[in-house]
Amino acid sequence: MLFNSLHFAIFFICITTAYYFLPHRYRWLLLLIGSCYFYMAFVPIYIFILGFTIIVDYISGIYIEKTKGSTRKIFLISSLLANISILAVFKYYNFFNDSFNEILKHINYTTPLPPLTILLPIGLSFHTFQAMSYTIEVYRGNQQAEKHFGIYALYVMFYPQLVAGPIERPQNILSQFYEKHEFKAKNLSEGLKLITWGLFKKVVIADRLAIIVNNVYNDPSQFEGLPLIFATILFAFQIYCDFSGYSDIALGTARVMGFRLMKNFDSPYFSRSISEFWKRWHISLSTWFRDYLYIPLGGNRVTQSRWYFNLFITFLVSGLWHGANWTYVIWGSLNGFYLILENITKPLRNRFYGLINFSTKSKLSSILGLLSTFFLTCFAWIFFRAKTVQDALYIVSHLFSNFSASIKQLKPGALGSTQYDYIVSMMSIIILLSVERIQNEHLCDRWLFQQPYLVRMLLYSSLIIFILLFGMFDVQEQFIYFQF
Repeated sequence: MLFNSLHFAIFFICITTAYYFLPHRYRWLLLLIGSCYFYMAFVPIYIFILGFTIIVDYISGIYIEKTKGSTRKIFLISSLLANISILAVFKYYNFFNDSFNEILKHINYTTPLPPLTILLPIGLSFHTFQAMSYTIEVYRGNQQAEKHFGIYALYVMFYPQLVAGPIERPQNILSQFYEKHEFKAKNLSEGLKLITWGLFKKVVIADRLAIIVNNVYNDPSQFEGLPLIFATILFAFQIYCDFSGYSDIALGTARVMGFRLMKNFDSPYFSRSISEFWKRWHISLSTWFRDYLYIPLGGNRVTQSRWYFNLFITFLVSGLWHGANWTYVIWGSLNGFYLILENITKPLRNRFYGLINFSTKSKLSSILGLLSTFFLTCFAWIFFRAKTVQDALYIVSHLFSNFSASIKQLKPGALGSTQYDYIVSMMSIIILLSVERIQNEHLCDRWLFQQPYLVRMLLYSSLIIFILLFGMFDVQEQFIYFQF
């Protein structure tokens, strides 16, 4: 059930209406049943996998809290192994089996293990990581074990963020399921604004940009030079609008019912360094890896070489989290390399800016930082989007070749899109960047609040009309991060 479908709109209205009409003591049950229905709308049988991990983690959490010594660790490890095993079988088995076979081919040997022909459960990495954070936090003493099985199941399955995050911590969301949420016009207003903005990002920008990006990246060998650069830059906006659009809708649907989920994106393309970018992009995952992998490895409180190792390993694993493909491993490794390089070159960059007049230093460093961060990120996106490593290497090696001839391939129609698509896409990106520029300065809400009611309604209505006029409703693109 896609957020940008009529099916979801009807589901959301029915669930939300029933939520406020039901007595508080039955609301958790409504949300749990609704979340089960939402998840089963994709592949029904996979609800049993989710149910298995929920039961294991629920029992583990209780015993972690009530036992002492090494027994607590045994229950934690059992819980983590159960979750990781599900990931290993459904997401990584074929990847490691194929990779191992490729190595063994050099000695004329193959493993007897056959490939598995199974579909990846939707959003598997998201709800698995959310479940793992629960048992880890209980083990650390930061969260009491949840005794109410239904509430714990709802923590894992809460439909707004079930299949693509944000990956919530138990401290933030579990207590909210016990709160009695009265209907408030403010929650409705804030939620609908988030939903509308998310739909604008998804159906107006991301799905329209997908036409060009898919056309180029599905067969990159047909292109050289400018079309490859153009498609790569557009993919940077496509994946951002697709994923942050989902997050906005998730936050909005939860907000209408009184729940507050964590912010997952914070205008990442206005970052002036790679480290800043990862504080603004997919925040729930970045902080998950920080708290449960990077810091346990030693973080930055170790020798410099070990610190760089910790950074690299964290991003390498992050790449593998995104998908069972060497392209994702390279993408994660590239970002780890970027961060290491950023720290190594910091003294040199400070020395360079020290030679510049003080009045222009801040502005120049901001512009150079913003541009370099964006283009380094775009370069890494090549490996994220390419189907194979070979495709990615072709694109990298042909980015700056045959410019004069490749200009013809940028004409409307050559990349699978019309002049209308070009105009709407560019206009929408300008609107996106303008709004986020204002938001980045923390002026947007303040400015809107100061406007008369009619002006605010006119702006919101204009955005809705824009979505209805220019949104891609005829072909519904699945959200990119559903595959993870």
